[in-house]
This record gives sequence, C-alpha cells and structure tokens, in this order.
Amino acid sequence: MPVTSYRSASCGCCKGWVQHMRANGFAVRDVVVADVGVVKRRLGVPARLASCHTAEVAGFALEGHVPAADVKRLLQKRPQVAGLALPGMPLGSPGMESAYGKEAFTVMAFTRTGAISSFSQHAK
Repeated sequence: MPVTSYRSASCGCCKGWVQHMRANGFAVRDVVVADVGVVKRRLGVPARLASCHTAEVAGFALEGHVPAADVKRLLQKRPQVAGLALPGMPLGSPGMESAYGKEAFTVMAFTRTGAISSFSQHAK
C-alpha cells in the first residue's frame, strides 16, 4: 500500500518512522516540505493532535509516529474517520526508539468535523 510522508528536512525521527513503515510492507514516498503545517491543515489534522510529520494512505491522514499495525487495522476496518494521530513524540513509538525505555501511548482517530476518539492503546 503506498504511503506519502511529509516532513521537514531536519527531522531524523521522521526518517525512523518511514523505515518502520517500509519494514512493515508499506511503500513510502518520503517528501521533504518547507511547511508541514500546510499539509496538516489540508488533511484536517486537529492542531491539538499535531506531531512532527504527516502522511497520507488510501485517503486517510496519519499524524506522527502511528504504528504500522494501527495503519493496517485502519485500512482493514475503514472506519468513518479522516485519519489517525499519535500526538507528540512518545518514547518507544516507531521512529522514537530510545535507550531510556518506552512510554505508554494512545493512538487517536479524528474526523473532519473535529471529533476525536481513542483508536488503540499501547502499553510500556
């Protein structure tokens, strides 16, 4: 499944997320842009869910370090959402691996009307 990822030139963790997605069977086009905010607004990503990079897959937005397993579930279930977001940059999420351990995190689903709900929970 093709994914287009948008990031700033200086983002190293974004490259790590791209590698994670490729390792999980996604064909990722890695696009460097001057202003990722333009992409976020175009795709309807709520500001409070923002992270460092934004991607598109099959008409859905992906914000931040969303795990490939969640993306696969999104594509299988096709819920009535605009996309998934992992706000911030939690340690241990794809591309944010760390010797300091892992944080628990929640991947959120969002709609074009601004509704936000939990999509999946990830333990430490």
